Amino acid sequence: MATLTENLPHAGSYLISEGNGDISRETVPLASGNGVIRTGTVLAKLTATGKYVPYDNAGTDGSETAAAILWEERDTTDGDVKAVVTARHTTVNKAELVWAAGVDAAGITAGLADLAVLSIIAR
Repeated sequence: MATLTENLPHAGSYLISEGNGDISRETVPLASGNGVIRTGTVLAKLTATGKYVPYDNAGTDGSETAAAILWEERDTTDGDVKAVVTARHTTVNKAELVWAAGVDAAGITAGLADLAVLSIIAR
């Protein structure tokens, strides 16, 4: 019998609730060179290009301001890719969010505050 492997987490698994229709989500460009970015990763928007990358509170190029959460895993190894993100009017499960390596407790607190400005509330 074949062994099946379930890909976890599922798309949008971090979501508790979101606005009606498509008000909470957007399709955005993810910048190449970040490898596989997991579902629920907190993202930031680069100032120079408008492309999204994993949030890094130590950045100085726009990556220091959390701006969205990745809906479904994407691979940016070979180039820029389009991705659906949670961008506003949403309640999310804080324990399901994914933070880039190096983001410490203070960075998480700052990132959650950035998201709250967008009406993305972590519980």
